[in-house]
Amino acid sequence: MTSWGIPADVDRRGPPAGWWPVAILFLFVVYLLAGLRPPRLSSSFDLNEFGRLPALNGGRIKPLDTIARASLLMLSGKQSVRAGERSLRAIEWLADVLFDPQRAAELPVFEIDDPDILGLLGIQQTDKRRYAFFDLIQKLDEIERQATLAERVKPERRSRFQTAVTRLQQRLTLYRKLQNTLQLSGAEDTLQRLHDFEARVAPALRSHLEGSQREGRFPSRLFHEIEPYRFLDEAAEFYPLPLSKTGEERDWVSLGRGVVARIHADRYHPGVPAYAAMGDAWRAGNAPDFNRATADYQKWLAAFSPAGRSRARYEFSFNHAAPFYRSLVIYLAVFLIILGSWMVQSKALNQAAFYGLGLAFAAHTFGLASRMALQGRPPVTNLYSSAIFVGWAAVLLGWVLERLFRKGIGSLAASWIGFTTLIIAHHLASSGDTLEMMRAVLDSNFWLATHVVTITIGYGSTFLSGFLAAVYLLRRLFDKGWTPALAGAIERMVYGVVCFSTLFSFVGTILGGIWADQSWGRFWGWDPKENGALLIVLWNVFILHARWGGYARGENLMRLAVIGNIVTALSWFGVNMLGIGLHAYGFMDKAFVWLLIFIASQLLIISLGFLRPRLPATGELGRPL
Repeated sequence: MTSWGIPADVDRRGPPAGWWPVAILFLFVVYLLAGLRPPRLSSSFDLNEFGRLPALNGGRIKPLDTIARASLLMLSGKQSVRAGERSLRAIEWLADVLFDPQRAAELPVFEIDDPDILGLLGIQQTDKRRYAFFDLIQKLDEIERQATLAERVKPERRSRFQTAVTRLQQRLTLYRKLQNTLQLSGAEDTLQRLHDFEARVAPALRSHLEGSQREGRFPSRLFHEIEPYRFLDEAAEFYPLPLSKTGEERDWVSLGRGVVARIHADRYHPGVPAYAAMGDAWRAGNAPDFNRATADYQKWLAAFSPAGRSRARYEFSFNHAAPFYRSLVIYLAVFLIILGSWMVQSKALNQAAFYGLGLAFAAHTFGLASRMALQGRPPVTNLYSSAIFVGWAAVLLGWVLERLFRKGIGSLAASWIGFTTLIIAHHLASSGDTLEMMRAVLDSNFWLATHVVTITIGYGSTFLSGFLAAVYLLRRLFDKGWTPALAGAIERMVYGVVCFSTLFSFVGTILGGIWADQSWGRFWGWDPKENGALLIVLWNVFILHARWGGYARGENLMRLAVIGNIVTALSWFGVNMLGIGLHAYGFMDKAFVWLLIFIASQLLIISLGFLRPRLPATGELGRPL
């Protein structure tokens, strides 16, 4: 036994022996490296280069690939769409919406599972969950009317139908804005229309505005010629045309405005004819012309706006690498490998899982750092990124514990938390762009890097202590090889992590109070989020005092730590469940059910801890804990 309470006989050997653990690690490495390859093209159209084109959307510059993924995820709940026997990538679907709305309208992208909404649409309920725009087009006015009525009701008081119809109307608005971003929906020969506008309409408008008739009535013929492009400007979902070499967000305009600007300019913005040529080529199935127009415009962007182009290209690569999804898969594999290593008593498998956890954590870290670089912010800026960071912090601490104890316990808890938090993040991504602009009250990198990061580390460490405790309670119930030595090792892990969590939760809460004083003029206002943070601190302090006083040892300590999972979940998501308070940024009705399921699972684990007699409250070699 070392002075730190770590068993002296832990296995400190190097890489795992045997070919199969090495094979497992090799597969993990290959799986991660596969994300670095460019996406495979499903046709002769170079949709990779098209997807790398930058545009301003949601207050930041992003590639069309990101707009496609986020939009389809909001509409359909996934990032691909079935077209007969084929599965279309998000960017291919977006190209159809932008350039060929008639074909896009036949694709089933609207996820509708509410029976009352289906009744409103006159659709019989079946196993089908997704419907095409053509299925909804006859009822657009009625959907808008019902949504207008529902929006008069506060979100937390809406019925299921009102919530569903409001969400459907938001999706329809997004879809129709995309349809009218680069061309008028249903327009043909876009490039020829631009040439006609340049040859006939622009000179006539310039003559009217500069000539003797500038004070007279605007000719109706000219008004009808220019009005469609003004509509494009107002309806645009994103702005694809940069006006300055700096690539700053304020210097991007819509394609409609780019066309109208021809009245005063000697030529079109290069993006205007480029996108028109892409659209004509896409509808005609002419891949060479499409690829040529895309490549030419990319070359122009490289010279005119290299900063915006480089940012978009990096984000495209980040999207395809999907580091969080790949981490999620490896976390789950590591979790299963550890369970298998316990069943067959294999130290080699346990070490393979340890190194596999390190690979997953490396990919997780790469994804986190990439988000920080793209957003120019600390790691936690919204609920989505908090799930990413909570898992990251818990995995890091669990990996350190596993490095010290080599029992598989730290790896098991870390891999499970990493998996579950990334699953949570995946579902939170369906609300839209996860790199969204900051709300005004949160627009402070200093406090985001101090209070938010510190309090989120407190969340992650509290979850880790709770899941380590859950491993204790479940393993002692089902593992015939359970020993007092193993019980003592886990108890020392839980105790150490609770101490760590108490420190970070307390400091984070104090920093939050200082920020609140600067933002709202008061240090503490008993806001639900503030109360939740305080509750985490008080619960961890209660656990420590119960242990120091001899009231909570062994299973009793573990049960208290598992309750900490419930306390943290309520603080983390409870604010949005309530839908009130200064920290409530959106009511999440579906998450409430999952929160109840999580709480029930933790109560079940606590209950299972009572099924067998307690082990003696002593550690290895009978040393008191």
